[in-house]
Amino acid sequence: MKRLSKWRLIPLLSVLALVLSGCGEPFLSTLQPAGEVAKTQYDLMIFSTAIMVGVIVVVVILFLLVIWKFRRKDDKIPKQVEGSHKLEIIWTIIPIILLFILAIPTVSATFNLADTAEMEKEDTNAVVVNVRASLYWWEFEYPNEEIITGQELVVPTDEKVYFNLKASDVKHSFWIPAVGGKMDTNTDNVNKFWLEFDSQKAEEAGNIFYGKCAELCGPSHALMDFKVKAVSRDEFDGWVEDMKSVTEPEQATTPLAQQGQEVYNNSCIGCHAVTPENTTPEAARIAPNLTNFGERDTIAGVLEHNEENLKKWIQDPESFKPANKMTGAYGELTDQELDALTEYLMNLKVQD
Repeated sequence: MKRLSKWRLIPLLSVLALVLSGCGEPFLSTLQPAGEVAKTQYDLMIFSTAIMVGVIVVVVILFLLVIWKFRRKDDKIPKQVEGSHKLEIIWTIIPIILLFILAIPTVSATFNLADTAEMEKEDTNAVVVNVRASLYWWEFEYPNEEIITGQELVVPTDEKVYFNLKASDVKHSFWIPAVGGKMDTNTDNVNKFWLEFDSQKAEEAGNIFYGKCAELCGPSHALMDFKVKAVSRDEFDGWVEDMKSVTEPEQATTPLAQQGQEVYNNSCIGCHAVTPENTTPEAARIAPNLTNFGERDTIAGVLEHNEENLKKWIQDPESFKPANKMTGAYGELTDQELDALTEYLMNLKVQD
C-alpha cells in the first residue's frame, strides 16, 4: 500500500510541473527568443537536443532488439564473440561525426557573437553601453552619448547594441534571458559582446524585457534584477536628447519637494547623482544614478514603483535586499522628512 501511495504522487507532480511551467513574467524565458543572439542560442539548443534524443532513440531500439533477438531460449551456450573491428570502427566514427556536426555551428556562432569590431571604430554610430555591476545594482553608461543611468537599460530595437561588461566589487553575470547572454562581469578585465532586440517581440512584450545577475554574488543575488526598455531608434534618440538636456539637478517645484531636495542634498548626494553626465569618476559612483528615477517601473529593481514602497525601501532597505550598501543610511529620518524626500524623488523625470 505504501508503494501505491508513492506512485499516486507521480500524476500530482506532473500536473504541478505543468502548471509551474506557465509561471513567470512574459519574455523572461530563453525558450521565447526575442533577438538574433537568443534565436541563435535557442536554435543551437534545439539542434543539440535533437541529436542527443536521436542517439538515445537509436541506442534504446538496438538495446530492445538485442534483448529480444538474443534472449535465452535453451540451456545451450551461444557462440562467444570477443570483438568486431568493423563494429568498433563504426561506433568510434559515428560519435566523432556527431561531435563535428555539433561543434561547427557552435564554434561559428561563438565567433560571430564575439565580433565587436564595430564598437572599436572611432566614428561608429553603434550604440555602446558600459555595464558596471555592483552589489546589488546595475549601472549603464553610454560613452558615445555621455550619459549614465541606473537599474533600467534603454536600447534601440533591430540593431546591434554592444556591451562592455565590468564589475566593481565581486564577480557578477549579465543576462537578459529572452534576448541573449549570459556573460560574466569581472573586476580585473572587461568582457565584450553584442545583443539585438527584435522590434516585433519587443512590442508584444510591452517594450520591456527583464535582466538578472546569473552569478551567485551574495545574500541578495536573486534580487539583483534590472529592466530593459527596447524602443525604436527614434524613441531612443529622443530619450538620449532628453537625458542630455539635464545639465543640473532638477529643482523642486512644491514646498514639500523643496524640503525633500534639502534632505537629499544633506543625506543622499554623497552616493546618488541626479544628473546623467558621465564626468563623475567611476570610483565615486557607489549607488544608482537617480536622474530619471520618477519614470522608472521598479524601486531597487524588485519593488513596484510607488510612494509607499519607496518609503519602505528608504526606511529599511535591509528587509528587501540583505547586505546592500544602503542599509542603515536613512533610519533617522522623521516622517515629515521621509514624505518630503519621497515627493522629491518621485518627481525626478526627464520625459513627460
